[in-house]
Amino acid sequence: MTKLLSCRYNMDTNRVEALFADGTTVVIDCITVEDEYGNTPAQRAELDWLLYNKPLEYAQMVLRGEMEHYLSLGCDHGRLED
Repeated sequence: MTKLLSCRYNMDTNRVEALFADGTTVVIDCITVEDEYGNTPAQRAELDWLLYNKPLEYAQMVLRGEMEHYLSLGCDHGRLED
């Protein structure tokens, strides 16, 4: 795939729709991501925060296989940016 240009969270379908420079679109099912990586309430809250505030970064981490590492850091970016 080429460069990831944009992402949009669709709350009606609970999916992130990612558009690449070559015109390819990838749809990420967020329920599946939460079931795989959201083992604690804090992790699920972090996943939700990413969806609403940084869908591009969310998609990049999912596509690169970095979500587990990210959540293992104990990130709480929502609280840090308040």
